Amino acid sequence: MSTVTSIREGAVTVIRFGEPPVNSLGRQTRAELAAAIAGAIQDPAVSAIVLAGNNGLFSAGADIREFGTPAMLAAPNLADLISLVESSPKPVIAAIDGTCLGGGLELSLGCHYRLASTTAKLGLPEVKIGLLPGAGGTQRLPRLIGVENALNVILGGEPVPAKLFAGTPLLSQLVDGDLLAAAVSFAAARGTDHQAGKRLPRARDRSAAGPHVEPLLIFARNTVRAAYAAYPAPLKCIDAIEAAATKSFDEGLAVERSLFIELMFTPVSKALRHAFFAERAAAKLADVPESTPLRDLKTAAVIGAGTMGSGIALTFLSAGIPVVLLETGADALERGVSRVKDVIEGQVKKGRLTPEAAHARFGLLKPTLEYADLSKADIIIEAVFEDMAVKKDVFLAIDQVAKSGAILATNTSTLNVDAIAAITSRPAEVIGTHFFSPANIMKLLEVVRGRETAPDVLATTMRLAKTLRKTAVVSGVCDGFIGNRMIEQYVRQALFMVDEGASPSEIDAAMEAFGFAMGPFRMSDLAGNDIGWHIRQRRAIERPDVVYSKVADRLCELGRFGQKTGGGWYDYRKGDRNAYPSAVVDDLIIQHRNANGMVARKIDAREIVDRLVYALVNEAALILEEGIAQRASDIDIVYLTGYGFPVYRGGPMCYADEVGLYAVVQRMNEFSRNPHGDPSFWTPAPLLARLAASSGAFNSTGARS
Repeated sequence: MSTVTSIREGAVTVIRFGEPPVNSLGRQTRAELAAAIAGAIQDPAVSAIVLAGNNGLFSAGADIREFGTPAMLAAPNLADLISLVESSPKPVIAAIDGTCLGGGLELSLGCHYRLASTTAKLGLPEVKIGLLPGAGGTQRLPRLIGVENALNVILGGEPVPAKLFAGTPLLSQLVDGDLLAAAVSFAAARGTDHQAGKRLPRARDRSAAGPHVEPLLIFARNTVRAAYAAYPAPLKCIDAIEAAATKSFDEGLAVERSLFIELMFTPVSKALRHAFFAERAAAKLADVPESTPLRDLKTAAVIGAGTMGSGIALTFLSAGIPVVLLETGADALERGVSRVKDVIEGQVKKGRLTPEAAHARFGLLKPTLEYADLSKADIIIEAVFEDMAVKKDVFLAIDQVAKSGAILATNTSTLNVDAIAAITSRPAEVIGTHFFSPANIMKLLEVVRGRETAPDVLATTMRLAKTLRKTAVVSGVCDGFIGNRMIEQYVRQALFMVDEGASPSEIDAAMEAFGFAMGPFRMSDLAGNDIGWHIRQRRAIERPDVVYSKVADRLCELGRFGQKTGGGWYDYRKGDRNAYPSAVVDDLIIQHRNANGMVARKIDAREIVDRLVYALVNEAALILEEGIAQRASDIDIVYLTGYGFPVYRGGPMCYADEVGLYAVVQRMNEFSRNPHGDPSFWTPAPLLARLAASSGAFNSTGARS
């Protein structure tokens, strides 16, 4: 199907291009655009050309699915298309509406003039996927808005309101009204000017040099090195912009192209591109058609006004959805309402909400002590203590009052959703919604699909996640679902290494150097060590065959539950969240090793990282093969958005693919020879073993087979 149309408006040819949703400049669109532009150039009746996107936007840029493939370089590539535009003997005018990003902005920079609607946004987001603008963006933009502004746009990677560029050579005109009509009128006048001999302005003919360029570049490099040490793209962006200011245009283009190709094949860019696509894939349900009718969710109820429940309520309030907040005791309810109010008032103090908006938001909250007040809610989310008996009692009560068609959701982090659903008369309407704490901040939402969960309930919950600005990943029912099932093995190996000789701070330091937001012991102190203790107590009954180090239990027996008690694996000071080494914990560990006849050994950072990351990978392979996760990239998204896995490594499955699954298995075989690390666990999961033997990868078609 053609993506490009041409119409004549007097002596002006208007070329519109693109297809939903973002008008990407893929191979077909580039070829059709080039043909339409060439035709207009050759037509003697045409004096000027207007380029405009379809669907209320210009273009979000290149089709990144083509990156690293022959299609990206297939003629005409984006640079070829821009060169055709720039060298046109007739004026080419870009009519920029909506968003104009990446290659779309680079195409507009090749035009002789640019008009933009007052609501348009421009940007070069390539740095976010580990690249730099590779079609002249680093060369033309500094020539049009100056080096300092170009550094801000290219390194920031965010869309910028077009009105901020008013008065610069970037924009000839801002239009508040009919953009296309204004562009045609402007083009007709420029066509007349050109026929009278006026020279066409080109970004390449301008200079980006200036007296303050060198100190600007030094400052930018120092800032980037400090903030983005693991990311090569920002420094390469600065190198390319420096070439724009110090070299000829064609020499600068050559520098930009070389740096772009270099970045394209870095593990960081591959990982960031993987994460980009993985987040979008996570929203797709393999066996639920997109045409599935969805339920209307206009009101919500949350049961439990603790930290989690109040956080969930805040998430709904922020989306403009009225919430009934239920507690069984007046004091607990008052504390929950105060938490909600404090967060909203804090947003006012930070300038994120006006007092009027805050008042309206808080007005959407209805506190209650009565289950009957939940009867009108379209979705009811239970967020009570993580105990099966407690949750079953709550769902029995919900089942009595919830209206027909309401979705009943449990915010369990480990428990069996099917067992909870079975206690109700409507298991098809029960689903798991595992929010991550703090729920009003954390991006991840594990949506747990029960055995009986209806397809429309699942699809509706996934749409709700978008409304709440969450990244949703579907999980099947198992103990811990995707994230917590994996993290249990991660923590188990961390505790074994404490037994063997590593200190909590050494383990945390190794994982944080690898790129985790925090290591396992700081993470446990933040979440609460009593949570893991409770799970281990349950495991001792349900799974007595699973081996655990007892050192964490000894810590909890001392009441050291983490930050909330002022001490866990580390000591904490009032009003200070920094973790300080603890002499009490050091003594506890020594006593534990002595009691168990353990002789401490030196464990290097490489072993720490490999044992913990490959523990995640092996458990994830089981999860994938069991069908608990739909795809390997879903598992990556869980860890990128919920557990602090370094984004520039793409998630545990992407990282394992980059290392090579054969190498992962060989390393696991080494760990299996350690009698204290639960040797049986290090038997590679069948899927992992098969993929390693066939030189396969998790993130490839047919990885489960």
